Amino acid sequence: MAKLTVTQPGKRVVDLLIGVPVLVALLPVLGLIALLVRFWIGAPVIFRQVRPGLNTRAFTLYKFRTMTDTRDPAGELLPDGERLTSLGRFLRVTSLDELPEFFNVVRGDLSLVGPRPLLTRYLPYYTERERLRHAVRPGLTGWAQIHGRNHVPWDERLALDLWYVENWSLGLDLRILLGTVWKVLRREGVAVDTDTAETDLDAERQGKGFTGPMLVCEGVKASDTSEAVVGQKQGEGARLNPGDR
Repeated sequence: MAKLTVTQPGKRVVDLLIGVPVLVALLPVLGLIALLVRFWIGAPVIFRQVRPGLNTRAFTLYKFRTMTDTRDPAGELLPDGERLTSLGRFLRVTSLDELPEFFNVVRGDLSLVGPRPLLTRYLPYYTERERLRHAVRPGLTGWAQIHGRNHVPWDERLALDLWYVENWSLGLDLRILLGTVWKVLRREGVAVDTDTAETDLDAERQGKGFTGPMLVCEGVKASDTSEAVVGQKQGEGARLNPGDR
């Protein structure tokens, strides 16, 4: 994939000016949640998953673990809804499971605002135009997230991402951040169990006979991009807490 980057003057400075103080202030909260997760769910406390970022470059996303590794008699992982713990459900509903992503913001993997980083296996199923969502850093929150999050159909959600990229401004980012705070406080648009709230993008577009540009996640072997493989490596199962897809 050819490099395609949209210039966003001042955005990285704002990310650091906000992200660093927020991360420092959240350290006691992060420590408390980590202890609760370790006690109620077990290790590892932090869920890690490879996601495609700017120009589809691979990075590791951090979140708090919310599910167990419970398996059926045949050794297969149970559905997400059955492995999701009461603590995990609370963390997802309140979006507290996403607080470790501030480490990603400080590192430069994420921006405070941008298209959410989706699963690596979705890359081959974007249209040529939808590739534009990778021309900017992915975000902790985004335009699509304040317009329905997981409850918005895929085509509409990706179109919202493109609108953001094409209409970006620092003022728009501020509007999205304020809208996100409002929605988090009201617990709006959160799909705790995404298996029941949405289809997978790849499955949906395969069913429609989609053929698009073949994108790859830079820095990741093809054999390591499936959620099943990454899940076995990281210890939270094949789906790995996909609640923010």
